[in-house]
Amino acid sequence: MTIGGHLEELYGLPAFTFPGPGETPRELPGPEAVAWRITADTYDAEEQWTEAFARFCSAVDTTRVRALVVGAWEDAYERSSAGIVEALVAARDRLPGLRALFLGDMHFEECEISWITQTDVTPLPAAFPDLEEFGVRGGQGLAFPALRHDKLRKLVVESGGLPVDVVRGAGASELPALEHLDLWLGTSWYGADTEAADLEPILSGARLPRLRHLALRNSDIQDEIAAAVAAAPVVAGLDSLDLSMGTLSDDGGAALLSGQPLTHLRALDLGHHFMSEEMTRRVREALGPHIPALGLTPARRRAHRPEDRYVAVGE
Repeated sequence: MTIGGHLEELYGLPAFTFPGPGETPRELPGPEAVAWRITADTYDAEEQWTEAFARFCSAVDTTRVRALVVGAWEDAYERSSAGIVEALVAARDRLPGLRALFLGDMHFEECEISWITQTDVTPLPAAFPDLEEFGVRGGQGLAFPALRHDKLRKLVVESGGLPVDVVRGAGASELPALEHLDLWLGTSWYGADTEAADLEPILSGARLPRLRHLALRNSDIQDEIAAAVAAAPVVAGLDSLDLSMGTLSDDGGAALLSGQPLTHLRALDLGHHFMSEEMTRRVREALGPHIPALGLTPARRRAHRPEDRYVAVGE
């Protein structure tokens, strides 16, 4: 599976793409009514992303903007997002109402997820202390050193191969308001090198007192993650848990069944799994009828050998 489309909403607001330089001008929505998607072309760009952003700042009352989506930028497969990060940080005083930001909203025809070249993205939440939601797509060159942010409620990192330093940085961050954490760990084919032990600062829950949704997904070590989660203190405070999109097999299912009860959850997502029909049935029965068990249909993939299993989103 690849990323086949753009974000449809952010911060509860519908996404709206700011018109390109050659498009017919039209009436724009209210600045606070949409999540503004600002984009350029990845290949043979007529306009650089920073130029599109400058046009946006001239055309829209940015003091009322609540959500921004950074789409493609020129040559994203080899040029990092560093210039975009710098431009957004420089514009922080023009965006006092910004509450949500997503960096790298590209589908596969613009740039495959594992080709998107990122940079150290932590200057963005640091520049916007009132930011409540932050997301980034692409793991190549991505850095996320530990930071403190008192208002961030949602953090999403989507990748086909997440560097372990990003996982460690997220785990070492002080995020007292964080309620939603979603990490796509990816596969070693595209640079993923996280081990289950690296997740311990997250799974302990010590720095995440308000966490209610945890997603550790799209991983080729999904069984090891399931085993770590089964005994993790953070789980007791969760409303929902997502271990989908990875290589979860009967070993991971058995680890979940032998660990702490999960019956307090409102939802458990195990979609794109490699469990047998028998293990799928056991997990469903253990959860009970009142818990939505997403993706617990019998696996269509008969990959009995570990080397035959694959994550949902790699390249």
